[in-house]
Amino acid sequence: MPKLKRVIIAKVGLDGHDRGALVIAEFLKNSGFEVIYTGLHKTADEIIRIAIQEDVSIIGISILSGSHRILISDIISKGRESGIDNLVVFIGGIIPVQDHDEMTSMGVAQIFTPSGRLQDISDWLCEVIRND
Repeated sequence: MPKLKRVIIAKVGLDGHDRGALVIAEFLKNSGFEVIYTGLHKTADEIIRIAIQEDVSIIGISILSGSHRILISDIISKGRESGIDNLVVFIGGIIPVQDHDEMTSMGVAQIFTPSGRLQDISDWLCEVIRND
């Protein structure tokens, strides 16, 4: 990895299933990333406030609740309104394939599903960092 990058891993809304987020956070830490895990039940405002306080422009959202359209749109909008330079939002969880195009058109940089490999997330983040 060319340089250390800080990454936020967040759980948004009422989704209380954090096993996947914790696994990803630990894997990324072991892969050389500095990871800030927000904990459960965060709002878009809280996630963006954490990103600003921690000077982080890469946010990974784990979502299993089915409310990804509203919650992710809110995070991206609030991030842009807050002036976070080069905001990169990636998501993982149960995101139906028919919603992938909508997610990318609203600004999601990458979508990872439960069937994917952890290494794919790390590799993709390294590529994002290289191009930053």
